[in-house]
Formats: sequence, C-alpha cells, structure tokens
Amino acid sequence: MRPRWLALAGVLAALLGVAGCGRSGTEVAAGNRMQVLHRGIGPDLTDLDPQLATQAADFNVLSALLEGLVSEDPVDLHPVPGVAESWKVSDDGLTYTFYLRANAKWSNGRAVTAQDFIGSWKRMLSPKLGASNASQLYLIQGAEAFNRGDTEFSQVGLHSSDPRVLTVTLEHAAPWFLSELSGLAWLPVPLPTIEKYGPLDQRGNAWSTTQHWVGNGAFVPVSWRRGQQIVVARSPTYWDHENVRLTEIHFHTFDSVDAEERSFRSGQLHVTDALPPGKLESYRKLSPSPLRIDPLLGTYFLRLNVRRPGLGDARIRLALGLAVDRATLVDRVLRGGQAPADAFTPPGIGAYTPPPVQRHRLDEARKLLADAGHAGGEGLPELDLLYNSSENHKLIAEAIQEMWRRDLGIRVRLVNEDQKSTEEARRAGTYDLLRSSWIADYSDPSSFLDVFRGDSSNNFTGWSNADYDTMLFRAARTQEPNARDALFERAERLLLTEAPVIPLFHYTHVFLIQPSVHGWYPTILDHHPYKAVSLGD
Repeated sequence: MRPRWLALAGVLAALLGVAGCGRSGTEVAAGNRMQVLHRGIGPDLTDLDPQLATQAADFNVLSALLEGLVSEDPVDLHPVPGVAESWKVSDDGLTYTFYLRANAKWSNGRAVTAQDFIGSWKRMLSPKLGASNASQLYLIQGAEAFNRGDTEFSQVGLHSSDPRVLTVTLEHAAPWFLSELSGLAWLPVPLPTIEKYGPLDQRGNAWSTTQHWVGNGAFVPVSWRRGQQIVVARSPTYWDHENVRLTEIHFHTFDSVDAEERSFRSGQLHVTDALPPGKLESYRKLSPSPLRIDPLLGTYFLRLNVRRPGLGDARIRLALGLAVDRATLVDRVLRGGQAPADAFTPPGIGAYTPPPVQRHRLDEARKLLADAGHAGGEGLPELDLLYNSSENHKLIAEAIQEMWRRDLGIRVRLVNEDQKSTEEARRAGTYDLLRSSWIADYSDPSSFLDVFRGDSSNNFTGWSNADYDTMLFRAARTQEPNARDALFERAERLLLTEAPVIPLFHYTHVFLIQPSVHGWYPTILDHHPYKAVSLGD
C-alpha cells in the first residue's frame, strides 16, 4: 500500500496539471501563442438565429458574432457605444435617439443602418416567427399590440429620418433600457441575406448556418461541428477590429460536466462552463488557482405546467414548493456558494426584498396536500420531471425526487433529454415539471417577474393571473422607488403562492479558468465582452 502522502501527491499532481498552458502540446499552450481562446459552453446550441435563441450558451456565442446599438463595459457591464456611437434621451425618458457610426458594417461589407434595426425588431415581433423573447421588446410603444396582431407595424414607436439615425419611443420610462440593448432579442439580423433563403418569419431559415452567415460582430463563424465545437474568427469588417486581440474562439460543447473538467485538466480548455460539485472541494484544497466562484444574478427553478393532471391545484403546487429543503440542496449537493431560493427574484437588487413565500415548511406542505384531498400523495399521478443532459442537473433532480417521495409520498419519474428536446417540450407544453433557469437581462426585479406575465412569451407554464399582470403594469409606470418595490413584492408573493414555479437556488458561477486568460472579469450577468479578452503569461 502506498503511503497516504504519496497518494495525495498524485491527486495534487493531477490537479496541478490543470494549467495545461505549461505543456507545449496542448490546445491551451497553442492558443496562448496564437491568441485562440478555447471556451466550454455546455450543451450545443440549437440555432445561430439570435431571435430564436433562449439559452445562456446562445449568448456566449452570438455576442461574438453580432453587436447591438449598445455594448457592455467588460468590468461592470455599464452601457458603452456599440453600433451607435452616441445617443440622447428626452427629458421624460420616453424617447431615445441613436446615432449610428459611419464605419459599422456587416461581414459582407454592407453598411449597418437604422433600418436594419427596425426591420430586425419587426421580424422579432412577427407573430408567425413565434420568438420566445419577443415580449422583451414590449417596452417599445405599440410593440405588444403588433406582436398580438392587433395593429400595423407603422404604429410601433420606431422611426428613422436618416440611415444613421434611429428614434425609439417607449411605452413608459425605463432607466435600464440601454442595458437591455446588448441582449439577444435586440441584436440586428441581416434581412437581405435571410430573404435569400426563405421568408423572414420562417423558423429554420438556412441563413443561420456557417455557410450563409452574415453578421456585424467582432467575429464571424468558420465552422460548426454539431455536438463538438463552433469556431469563429476575427472579422476584418468589424468597425473596431484593430482593438480585438483574439484571432479565434473555439466554443466547445459538452453534455457532461465531468468530461468538460477532464478537458480543462488536460489543457484543452481555457475556460469551462461549469464544474462538477464532487470536484469542488478537491480544487479548493489542492489547486485553488484556476477555480472561480463569481456572482451571478440568476435563479435555478422548476416550471410547473398547470394544465397537466395533478398540477392544476395551486395547493398541490405550493406543497411541492414548501417541501423542498433548499439549504440541504445547496450545502450538501452543490457546495458552490449558491443561496437557497425561497423567492424567484434574487436578493440584492437595489432595495427590493423578495418575499420568502416558499421557505421550507414541511408541516404546512403536508396540510396543503391533505386539504387538496391527497394526503400522503394518495390519488396523485406520477409526475415527470424533465431536465436536459448534465450530471449537475441529474444530481439536483434526484435530490428533489427523494425529498418529495420521502416527505410527501409523491412519486416523480426523472426524464433526461438533450437540450433541443427539452426546449421543444417547453415550447409545446408537453411536460409536467421542467428544470429551468433565468439569468437577468438587467439588474431590476422586472427582469425576473415579467417572465410570468400572462402575455410573456417566456412563461410556458399555462398560468396567468390578471391581478399579477396589473401589479407589474403599475410598477413599470411608478417612479417612486418604495411604491414600485411594494408592487413588485405583492406580485411576487402572488406568483409564489400560486406556485407555477418552484425556485430552488440563486446562482453563483462555479467554473475553471486558466491563468493565461486576461480581461475575464466577475460580472453579475456572466457576460464577458470578447474585445477585452486576451491570452498570455
């Protein structure tokens, strides 16, 4: 038997081998020399069309390929000029005028114009396209009515008097509006190119392949090997290409976080998307330098389909939420500094205090179940909990499954499918319980609570409540901070009591990063503008 210190040394050596930049034959070492970043992004993308994209991994790739009117500062994400070199805001906060830079171009050499943005947002709002994030544009005057088919696009608050001047009129003042403009829903798309391959509002249009791609971002796609990697290269037509240090980015896809960690340890990745919870303590103790635990303004939760058998009664849904021991989940399963989520909105957004409605209260959960006529789970059907492929998601699902079996007598079957299949089930409403996550688009309670408005294209639960919608409508038009927060609190309390969602924990981003990566700052949205990133010793 080897001495214990020798075995420990072996583990330490394996972990210290993580920084593959020291070995000349690795992807990391070659990438450092050639300014080629290798980034893990989790499951593969389903589409390169930004107007159909919904996942964090989509943003990680598409933010390299497209640029909005406004970009983000790499350190704190405050709005900085993008395609628009400047802008002005009316005194009442309702009208924004953007002045586009003369040298902003698409990758085919065509100038980026105000009409490109107007046409792109019209496509995004097209009812036939059915974009999940279309409701994010409801901030524009008349956008919701057009998306619902109630008015013509001419009634939407968009106007251009010049190819380089764009005026946007809002439904109500929104101090966070500029921060929204770097999000996927607001990015421009190349309308003439899309029309070459089919109708503008047709899903699956071939423009969003690497062969036909036209974009206006700092990078252009070179290749996409499904299930393996997406390669993008620095664009020579990008207006600020001289200040882009990286020559290429290789986005590596993984359905397995264990496999991703092994790739990092062997020097094939500069940055991972995640880390298996079981490896966290080893890195903390033996090799802390590549380990990062960054703040992340987001919530991991379950969607409940209120149209499915057994889930139409709010008492049953709330019982499920109250029976989740979130402290055990984050302390014993995840162990990455996540916070138990007994509300949907994370704490720390201004002075807003989310109501802790779904705090673990097992006696109350059992009483609710009995009041609904299902004491001990009697008479309830077996529920399916659908999650996309990931060892981390599986661990969480298994923990929830056991809590409900042990404490409520409710049987749950775990269903694992790939990312594309889970997205299709979410959109079609063919699920009982669905693993979900929401990362804020901007730092405001509305970025979370608007998801479950009755008219939200991101709701997917079948739940709607007129009182909830009214409170959010009033909050959006209330300027006094305390009164606004009070409306949000009442709305969130109603959401959590009706329980079409069960929040589980508020995120941190636990990942690995090579010391050779520079310009990768801890940001609350996990956005990292690639123009600021470089590689070196």
